[in-house]
Amino acid sequence: MGQPKQERAVQTRLALMRAAAEVFDECGYTGAGINKILKRAGLTAGALYFHFGSKEGLAKAVMNAQQDTIEPLLDSRGLQRLVDITLVWSHQLAADPLLRAGVELSLGHEKFVDEAPFEGWRELMTGYLREARDLGELREGVDPEVVARFVVGACTGVQLYARQVDGRAGLPRRVTEMWDCLLPGIAAPGTAHTFDTGVARGKRLSRRTGTTGTGAGE
Repeated sequence: MGQPKQERAVQTRLALMRAAAEVFDECGYTGAGINKILKRAGLTAGALYFHFGSKEGLAKAVMNAQQDTIEPLLDSRGLQRLVDITLVWSHQLAADPLLRAGVELSLGHEKFVDEAPFEGWRELMTGYLREARDLGELREGVDPEVVARFVVGACTGVQLYARQVDGRAGLPRRVTEMWDCLLPGIAAPGTAHTFDTGVARGKRLSRRTGTTGTGAGE
């Protein structure tokens, strides 16, 4: 028996997103022609327009899929989960074209601008910081919303720096350094050292998908 219709639709949508991500990653948004994407996916234009409406709609879906490439890997809570999100992100950027293309599109290159991915990360991080506050992990007076905005901006800057300096090979180490600077100022007194910010942890968590990039952070 064939796949149920709903399952086929999900698989078709995912195939288009992954094919588009690979082509965006290789050619940029402007150079990623629809025919290139369809050839890579082995699907028809009808499928693309049915699921996404346009190349722009497909690109937005790729951008907004960033969290889905990371969240399933994690089972930590509070402040450690926030750290883990960034650790896995730093490794997966080298390994996962869907995440990498989403990040590149989010940066507004080629005048393709959409604030939704940044706001999505901010909302996600704010939630875990509020959980951290409820768990007693944050210093008194630390505002989860402010810290979330800062972390989103810091990660954006760190990855841009790493991309220009060493093609992101050192990004996992840069993210660890970021947290080593930040945690003493936001974690409850005397607890900063209890959170694992190490490159090895990010690599270990990323291996759950079998797609960890080679050489990241080494």
